[in-house]
Amino acid sequence: MMSILPTDIQNIWHPFTQTYGSTPPLPIVKGEGLYLITENGDKIMDAVSSWWTSIHGHCHPYIAQKIGEQAATLDHVIFAGFTHPKAVELSVGLKKLLPQNFTKIFFSDDGSTSVEVAIKMALQFWHNQEKPKNRIIAFREAYHGDTFGAMAVGGRGSFNKAFESLLFEVDFIDAPLPGKEEGTLLQLQKAIGENTAAFIFEPLLLGTAGMQMYSVEVLEKMMALCAKAKVLTIADEVLTGFYRTGKCFATSNLKSGTDIICMSKGITGGTMALGVTACSQYIFDAFVSEDKFKTFFHGHSYTGNPIACAAACANIEILAEEKTLQNIANLCAQQKQWMEKFKNHPALIDARNIGTINAFEINTENGSSYFNTLRDDIYNFFLQKNILLRPLGNIIYVMPPYCITNEELKIIYTQIDLFLQTIKQH
Repeated sequence: MMSILPTDIQNIWHPFTQTYGSTPPLPIVKGEGLYLITENGDKIMDAVSSWWTSIHGHCHPYIAQKIGEQAATLDHVIFAGFTHPKAVELSVGLKKLLPQNFTKIFFSDDGSTSVEVAIKMALQFWHNQEKPKNRIIAFREAYHGDTFGAMAVGGRGSFNKAFESLLFEVDFIDAPLPGKEEGTLLQLQKAIGENTAAFIFEPLLLGTAGMQMYSVEVLEKMMALCAKAKVLTIADEVLTGFYRTGKCFATSNLKSGTDIICMSKGITGGTMALGVTACSQYIFDAFVSEDKFKTFFHGHSYTGNPIACAAACANIEILAEEKTLQNIANLCAQQKQWMEKFKNHPALIDARNIGTINAFEINTENGSSYFNTLRDDIYNFFLQKNILLRPLGNIIYVMPPYCITNEELKIIYTQIDLFLQTIKQH
C-alpha cells in the first residue's frame, strides 16, 4: 500500500506544529481500543487518549454502531426552529449526570466554542438586565481554547502573543495551587468589583498549564466569595468531565453549584466533534422576553448535529455500565499507586495524581515550561517504544482510556522508569 505521507506533507497544515525542523506526522490507518495502528502495522499505545478525548478507547463498537444507524436515518437538520430525537435524548441524559442546578443545554461544536458560548451567555445575562457588568476573572495560567474569547480568558503568553493587543481585558489571579491558596483567595477578593460579570476556571486541574492540581476545599471558598458578590461562575470541564477526575464532573465534588458549565472532549467518547454549555434556569430566564434583542444570538451550522448527538448518547449508556464504572475505579486506584511509586524519584520535582490522571514533573536546568527542550526527547523516546505520550514541556502525563488493563499500564510505567533513569544519568 502506498503511503499517504507524501500527499499529507504536500497538502495539510497540522495543529500546534512548527513544520520547520519537525519530524513528519505518523500515518495512522486504524484504531482499536488502547491502540493506534500505523500503515506499517505497528500498534501504538495511546496513553493520552488522543488529546484527552478517547475515554473508552478507539472505535468502540457500540458507539460506531449508533453513529452508523443515525447517519442512515438523519444526518443533519438546522437546529433553529427544528429539533430531533437524539438531541432531546442527550439533553435528558446529560442533566442526569450533571449537578441538579443545571436545567438548560446549549449545543456547539467543540471545547473552545463551548467556552465562547459561556462567556457570551454570562455577559449578555447582565446586559439583558441593563446592569453594567462586563469584567471577567480568570486564572493567570489557564487555557480555555484557541478562539478569541477563549484566548482572552486564558493565560497570556506564546500561544496568543500575536493576538494579545486584540484580546479584551481580563482580571487575572493566580491559581490556588498547594501552598498558594490564601494568596489566591485574597486576589479574588480584590478582583471582584461592581462590574464583575463572571469568574471562569478549570476545576481542580489546569491541563495545558502542566496538569497543575488544587483542592476542592479552596475552590469551595472561591465559589462562596463569588456567590456572595453575585458573580457568575463558569466551570470549564472540557478536560475534567466524564470521570477524568474520578467523579463524573470535577464540580460534582462541590457542595455549592456553579452557574454555567462547559464540556466537550470525552462527551462522544472521542468519536465526533461536539461541545455543550449547560446553565442554570435563571441564566436562561434572563433571555426570555418580548424584546427580540434579548435573544441569545449564537449558533453554529452543525449545532446539535444528530450523528454527534447519537455518539454522545451511546457514550452516556456506556458510562452507566457497571463494567465501565469498575474500569474507572480500577484506573483511579492504579494511577494513584503508580504516582506513589514515582513521587520520590530523584529525577522528578513532583509527581501528582487526580482520578485517572498522573503527571510527572522532571527536574531540568531550564525549569518547567511548555517549550522546554526536553519535550522532544521525551516524545521520541516513547514513540520508539510504541507509546504515545505528548508531554507538556518537561511534564510527562499519563491519561489513558478507561479500557486500559493493569498489564498495559505497567508497560507504560516501566518505560517511564527507564526514561527517568536516563535523565538521572545525565
